[in-house]
Amino acid sequence: MAQQFSEKVYDFITDEGEERACESISEQSCREVPGNFLKNVFSGGFSKLANQLVSPGTTLPWILSALNVPGGLVGALVPIKDAGSLLPQLLVSAKIRAYSRRKWFWVLPSAFQGCCLLAMAWVVKTQQELAAGIWVLGLLALFSGASGVASISFKDVLAKTITKGKRGQLLAYRSTLGGVFTILAGAFLFLQQAEKSQDLNYLFWVVLAGAACWLISAGFFAAIHEEPGATSGGRSPIAELKQGKKLWKENSNLRLFILTRGLLMAIPLAQPFFVVIAQRELGAEVKNLGFLVLAAGIGAVLSSPFWGKFADYSSRKMMRTVALLGLASILAMFSFPFWPDFSQNIYSFAALFLIHVMIYGGARLSRKTYLVDFAPKDERPLYVSLSNTLIGCFTLLAAALGGLSAWIGSDGMLLVFAGLVASAAGLASKLQEV
Repeated sequence: MAQQFSEKVYDFITDEGEERACESISEQSCREVPGNFLKNVFSGGFSKLANQLVSPGTTLPWILSALNVPGGLVGALVPIKDAGSLLPQLLVSAKIRAYSRRKWFWVLPSAFQGCCLLAMAWVVKTQQELAAGIWVLGLLALFSGASGVASISFKDVLAKTITKGKRGQLLAYRSTLGGVFTILAGAFLFLQQAEKSQDLNYLFWVVLAGAACWLISAGFFAAIHEEPGATSGGRSPIAELKQGKKLWKENSNLRLFILTRGLLMAIPLAQPFFVVIAQRELGAEVKNLGFLVLAAGIGAVLSSPFWGKFADYSSRKMMRTVALLGLASILAMFSFPFWPDFSQNIYSFAALFLIHVMIYGGARLSRKTYLVDFAPKDERPLYVSLSNTLIGCFTLLAAALGGLSAWIGSDGMLLVFAGLVASAAGLASKLQEV
């Protein structure tokens, strides 16, 4: 009964015909596609809600500010999150290949991430100032390392359990469901009229809810049926590093993809400067946290279905498109201070913020789909981990780049990011079609 229901839902939401085509996966995996598709979607919905509830770009800075943590530690949140999740992946991928079923390398790290957030909730309740900042940054580093392991496993499990041509739609439905959940959470936060003394209580429950979402997400992913895969070609971490170096030298399209992806990171890196400009021009209010969470959720719901089909049509063209849209979005925010007074309000800012979130969602989905479709089956973990490790290095450079804001200001930084995104559009045009 459950399988029949899964098949009907799957056929409806993916426009799949009576004869299911599964050229890129085994026959047994093909029979399990509908159930795996839905389990993966629900897992993604809860994990994406968790990421929005405890985000280093919105919620965590708010929490550290409420705990009177020094500003220098607040500025370290995003670099620790990104670099921590990306840099160790090349070493970890060598170990993952030795296991025929790799979903557990997503399930266990995700459960661990939930435990890290449980500990963060304790910090919100018991710690203040410098001690609170050190605790949160330490837990975030552990959280990010677990995220890096899960990232490698996810793409490999996706390729083994979902046929090519449906992967982009799955990623889109994960984002859509996460967006719906996020809208509900953001609306709840936005409508709260708590006293100032109650703010930490609300933040405590927000972090606790994020922990619960990670545990639920891990449960759904654990239920995915994964056929055993090849374990041959396993390498030690040192051998994996050497193989990654060889791959970088020999595969020009992979180099071009990694450079394009690195430049596309200017889209999320610009987002905190959007908030800085909004605070400068409009003033800062605590309830805006809920408003930003709400806008992020709406952006995911509106954009994900379109992005998913676009990615399955041509993830290469999609990367170029989102780069051009990101350029337009950043330049629009740069011009915001020069808009007429009547149009400079929280609603017009929210519209720009929402559009930028939609574009960032497209950038993430396009490069994920491209890499999964481009990477050879037996070397997919190496391709993923090499790409992510090098992007982690780029993130550290980007953190240093952020220091320029002390001299050129937030507006000047937006122009720098605009130049990087324009370069990404040019490089994306040169990628191979996959």
